[in-house]
Amino acid sequence: MSQSYKQAGVDVEAGYEAVERMKKHVSRTMRKEVLGGLGAFAGLFDISGMSYKHPVLVTGTDGVGTKLKLAFEMDKHDTIGVDVVAMCVNDIVAQGADPLLFLDYIACGKNDPARIEQIVKGIADGCEQSGAALVGGETAEMPGMYDPDEYDLAGFVVGMADKENILTGEGVKPGDVLVGLPSSGVHSNGFSLVRRIIEDKGIDLSDAAEFDRPIGEELLTPTKIYVKAIQELKENVSVKSIAHITGGGFYENIPRALPQGYGVQVDRSQWTPPRIFDFLQKEGNLPLDEMYGVFNMGIGMVAIIEEEEIEPALKALEKAGESPVVIGHVTEQEGIRWS
Repeated sequence: MSQSYKQAGVDVEAGYEAVERMKKHVSRTMRKEVLGGLGAFAGLFDISGMSYKHPVLVTGTDGVGTKLKLAFEMDKHDTIGVDVVAMCVNDIVAQGADPLLFLDYIACGKNDPARIEQIVKGIADGCEQSGAALVGGETAEMPGMYDPDEYDLAGFVVGMADKENILTGEGVKPGDVLVGLPSSGVHSNGFSLVRRIIEDKGIDLSDAAEFDRPIGEELLTPTKIYVKAIQELKENVSVKSIAHITGGGFYENIPRALPQGYGVQVDRSQWTPPRIFDFLQKEGNLPLDEMYGVFNMGIGMVAIIEEEEIEPALKALEKAGESPVVIGHVTEQEGIRWS
């Protein structure tokens, strides 16, 4: 290898080692449609044998944002990959698609093969949970762009849906109900605010505070992946629309799942947000309304269905391991109202 390149900060041999370490994790995500193996110039996926009548490709891309900063501080990198998969696949699931394949992009200041392996392990875990094959990616060593112990992480997912089954929200009407699926915690949104609270209050991430583990680990709880739960739901009821509660909380994301002119009535008494939200609200001295405008507040996804289908919907979601709750209904007035 080029010693000059290594002296410039790029260790090609470390890259080779990282790829070798990745292989056992990538192999866990393989599907029969994947052609070739890891290391080719491109990933190949054969859709010719799939059963979609009018197939439409549905794509999504996202990152983890400043949640990465907590991973750096905690030196914990084995779950952050789940987050990047979740942020991508939950978006396309909200449009009615099934994830097929995933690609990742890791940009780092220094290629540490052991750390890269931890990141990719998390990505593979997320792909297993969502049914997507990890068909490739890129690890870019970029000295001068990133500090040696820092990296950025992004992902890209391709899914598929039958054209007639794409969820657009067009059939939503007043009286339809909102079924909430619990979140695993803060997920991967609002961390610039989270970090500001931590810094302003001088909170030690290694302190267990009021939790059973360090606050840093509580905040690093990976984003929940809803793919299998939504697939089970769609097999049992007619889902009209889905809102993925990400950045912007309830106020930004629920209206995206509604036809223009409609709104929702939400009953906050129907669920109890995880303790992490009480902690952040108290430490940050944040009004409740702002909390619902930034965070998911314990509801990571909302499915909109006919009122008559509540019982089979709840049963289907419970079968998939969820603890669903009816949190409200659609109204003729725009906006979100609370009860």
